[in-house]
Amino acid sequence: MEETKKISLKKIDENRYVVERHGAMRVEGIVYINEELLGDLGKDESIRQVENVACLPGIVSASMAMPDIHWGYGFPIGGVAAFDAEEGVISPGGVGYDINCGVRLMRSVLGAREIGGKVNDIIDRLFINIPSGVGSHRKDLKLGRKDLERVLAKGAQWAVEQGYGTEDDVRFIEDNGQMPFADPGNVSERAYERGKDQLGTLGSGNHFIEVGRVAEIYDEKAAEAFGLFKDQVTVMIHSGSRGLGYQVCDDYIRQMIKASEKYGIHLPDRQLCCAPFDSPEGQRYFSAMAAAANYAFANRQMMTHWVRETFEQVFHAGAGKLGISLVYDVCHNIAKLEKHIVKGKESRLCVHRKGATRSFAPGDAAVPEGYRKIGQPVLIPGDMGRASYVLCGTERAMDETFGSTCHGAGRLMSRGEALRRTKGRSVQKELEERDVYVKAASRGTLGEEMPEAYKDVSKVVEVVHKAGISRLVAKIVPLGSIKG
Repeated sequence: MEETKKISLKKIDENRYVVERHGAMRVEGIVYINEELLGDLGKDESIRQVENVACLPGIVSASMAMPDIHWGYGFPIGGVAAFDAEEGVISPGGVGYDINCGVRLMRSVLGAREIGGKVNDIIDRLFINIPSGVGSHRKDLKLGRKDLERVLAKGAQWAVEQGYGTEDDVRFIEDNGQMPFADPGNVSERAYERGKDQLGTLGSGNHFIEVGRVAEIYDEKAAEAFGLFKDQVTVMIHSGSRGLGYQVCDDYIRQMIKASEKYGIHLPDRQLCCAPFDSPEGQRYFSAMAAAANYAFANRQMMTHWVRETFEQVFHAGAGKLGISLVYDVCHNIAKLEKHIVKGKESRLCVHRKGATRSFAPGDAAVPEGYRKIGQPVLIPGDMGRASYVLCGTERAMDETFGSTCHGAGRLMSRGEALRRTKGRSVQKELEERDVYVKAASRGTLGEEMPEAYKDVSKVVEVVHKAGISRLVAKIVPLGSIKG
């Protein structure tokens, strides 16, 4: 194996590198990356974080990272780690602050020619119909405590019961839009307060709603199964659990610091604070995290309803006639209790995906029946000016990564650096020159989220495709976006 000089990685093949066991590491580290993307890794401590995660009790097989890897809280963003459900731990740092930040893709029967000059109108109306930005909230939706408890317990199903979408939507959401084990009683009063008026809002940062066009089809059979065709108009929603999820994470980090000391868990980094998965502390966090994940499912479901209404307003036609339906909805930033084969034996694992996406194989019972011959849809968003991708899950992902793959492009520079580099520039005008119309809650958001702040998503996707942990299906290019 060939050794890189900048960081402690050794080359396995063209798309995988290993951090060999040393010191307190219980398993090796595996990074899915190629030589071209490798140069960016020396700019932060993300590989050190891969090593640190490998030191935690009960970790199985390897501490892994995807090609969109960059520095995060405790775990790297792009990190995947599975822990034995009986002997391992659960860590808020392995999930992240924006619990179940995720992506959903909607398709239509419209072609790019039919949408014509209406893109700007659609984006302007989306910006009015769906609040975005820091602290955004809905004035027309006030939830009482009991209502919010039902949201946390039922997720997208609650939204559908209130008239925000259909039962058909629920069939095409990971976990059917309702994570099990959720306990609203383990969510703090402060989290309830923050979440009571933010449901149905986009939020800030890298969250977006994007109208796009299918530019390329790589796998005709898979694309047909997913209902995608060349030049089709699509809508992608990227958002999460808003302030409620952030507060759940913040609350339990404090509890986990004490739990780590109580159970004598050595932490190479305090941000990896954790508790045994089956301990009272571990189960309380798991149930509160699941409740926040359900809030995120309901949040994206409600925005889906308003996307449909927006298209109805612009085209003066019903959503049914426009064929606006859900392809799929995937989670990022989540810990799940799953069964996987480890050393030839089925094991119950707590799989942490922090800035990573599930990539389940054809035939798996968790994949919607209509997609089961193809594999789970994998949705990989890009930045405002580049493409997004649809892939599908593979057997190799199940064998190597606990059914996981990348989740996006991955940041190259901090938000502060991006703002400095865009000083005196109009990112909005630059994007319009690329025929991408963007509306944002603030000019600063556009600066922070400029395309150059991210890795080229096509290069990230190329790694996971060539590594065989997900397979390319389609490429979607942006026509217009609303940003937080």
